Amino acid sequence: MLPRMTLLLDSFWRAVAYCMHPRVIALSLVPLVLMVALALGLGYFYWDPALDAVRTWLDASALLTPVWRWLDGVGAGNLKTVLSPLIVIFAVTPVIVVLSLLAVAVLMTPALVSLVAERRFAGLARKRGGSLAGGLLWSFGSTLLALLALLVSVPFWLVPPLILVLPPLIWGWLTYRVMAFDALAEHASKDERVELLRRHRPWLLAIGVLTGYLGAAPSVVWASGALFAAAFVILVPIAIWIYTLVFAFSSLWFAHYGLAALEKLRAEAAGAVAPAAPPPEPVALAHDHPIAPSSGDRPAL
Repeated sequence: MLPRMTLLLDSFWRAVAYCMHPRVIALSLVPLVLMVALALGLGYFYWDPALDAVRTWLDASALLTPVWRWLDGVGAGNLKTVLSPLIVIFAVTPVIVVLSLLAVAVLMTPALVSLVAERRFAGLARKRGGSLAGGLLWSFGSTLLALLALLVSVPFWLVPPLILVLPPLIWGWLTYRVMAFDALAEHASKDERVELLRRHRPWLLAIGVLTGYLGAAPSVVWASGALFAAAFVILVPIAIWIYTLVFAFSSLWFAHYGLAALEKLRAEAAGAVAPAAPPPEPVALAHDHPIAPSSGDRPAL
């Protein structure tokens, strides 16, 4: 357990240091630009219709009618105006998180793994146990499972402690599934990847959960509430940039951990199959070989 904890901490600090690398900073701009363009484009066309749809739903809800009457009675009738943008934001946030994760996995992770490999593991053979199509299928299936788990867990968010636990756990599991596969796809064979995931699953899942909690940082941005509509153009790029950096950091963390674990696994395998030292030559005994008679022993002719 101690060696794996050491590996976890060592890969963490290395990932932090690599985040300052100019190549990593430059790579982070690619998914950021694409995600910001997508978010602003969809916001431009669908923000107002989404708000109108939510307001209509709130007004038509028979369950919420007593709540609105009570709010009007206490002079807080304008809360409905604030609640509509918040509902839209909370509905859109999972989509932004998933798209940011997939954008980093597709556009950044292969380059980040190559960066880590060439600087630390130049001698590590590339067995290419995971293909691009396999990685996309793996990520797509994991994303569907995570979104399904997220939908199922929504009612439990009403319990105050669970809203701080369930979403980061789900995002952490998804990050672990996607990033661990991508970190090992180029260098590990299929059997090696399966073995590494079996041995290190708790630690890899811990990396995913910790980065899942880091991914909750943009919630501070969303907390602007009523100001969000006015600051939409500014806050959305900031939130997506935070998501991009968090997932880039997690990709580096998985790469350092996964490649170091793979190197150790191959060293163990090489030691296990190393040829044994040849046995010593047997010592010839006197009775094993007949001794030719000397000239003095020959009979006289």
